Amino acid sequence: MSRRLTGLIKKEFIQIIRDPSSLAVAFFLPVLLLVLFGYGVSLDAEHVPIGVVIDKQDRITNSFVSMFQGSIYFNVTIFRNYKDAEDQIKRHKIDGIIHIKDDFSSKILSGSNASAQLVVNAADANNARMVMGYAEAISSNWLEKFQKEQGIDFKIPVKTEYRIWFNPEVRSRNFLVPGLIVVIMTLIGALLTALVMAREYERGTMESLIVTPVTVTEILLGKLISYFILGMGGMLISVLMAVFLFDVPLRGSIWVLTLTSSLFLIVALGMGLAISSLAKEQFVAGQAAIVVTFLPAFLLSGFIFEVGNMPKPLQIMTNLIAARHFVSILQTVFLAGDLWVIILPKCLILIVMATFFLMRTKQLTKKRL
Repeated sequence: MSRRLTGLIKKEFIQIIRDPSSLAVAFFLPVLLLVLFGYGVSLDAEHVPIGVVIDKQDRITNSFVSMFQGSIYFNVTIFRNYKDAEDQIKRHKIDGIIHIKDDFSSKILSGSNASAQLVVNAADANNARMVMGYAEAISSNWLEKFQKEQGIDFKIPVKTEYRIWFNPEVRSRNFLVPGLIVVIMTLIGALLTALVMAREYERGTMESLIVTPVTVTEILLGKLISYFILGMGGMLISVLMAVFLFDVPLRGSIWVLTLTSSLFLIVALGMGLAISSLAKEQFVAGQAAIVVTFLPAFLLSGFIFEVGNMPKPLQIMTNLIAARHFVSILQTVFLAGDLWVIILPKCLILIVMATFFLMRTKQLTKKRL
């Protein structure tokens, strides 16, 4: 058996070298997707274009506006009148307007309640909420600074002290890139094996294997081991890019990362083998791999959309998606470290899934046409 298995693995690697598409899926695709999504997808709101309308310009209003101009969160444009600013927000040139009324300074100096109107384009609700939060924080900081300069005792009934765990820089990229690695590994694992097995059936080379003494187990192991090595190479590239290109911290053990990645890759390869056992054409197998593995991993794994915000039936359904459990593992290993209370249960689920898909694939793969 060992000689036959070694021969099958050697055959697979010769086929991989002769067919550049497998190498492209394993090595070029992770680089392309990480660059596109790593730089293109961001949940951070920085340098948001806003307009400022000042009815009466003086030292106090200039001081107030300067706080916004000095913030990394806003790009400020001064408008002479409100109508011009309103026209720009309608054209989507700016995302908000701060309107400072002519009695702003006089009310501040007299101790009355002065107000500055904030108008926000809420077509993107998430961006609008962040703009409102940033504007409120900057206004509070300016008021505290101004009252101290005036010698006024500024008292806040409740003062919040922040302590940010796991992602102190509050960079969405630290959260997104580990999830993106999961999506990439799902696509690589499922697509590679689905296409390869289907290609064997299309070209008739599977018939040649069927008439040899090799067993179904040996055929599946030969493909699983070969593409497992290829997939782990893609995983290595993804992790190196995450750490050195996108500066995502890796606080956990490299051995834990390797072990959990191996478990998930076996699940993904098992799904690809199961798909190719049913769909024996490359086009059908490729489409099925994308629909069955990539889309659920992208939409329902918690990579971008928080699972807790989904309807309850959908939350229960996500437990059947391997990518959801691996997203949780990777985000924990990268940002928090080796938290076994999270990692171990997820690993057990991945082991169960891997066993199911591999056994099901063996049942579906027969040594006959």
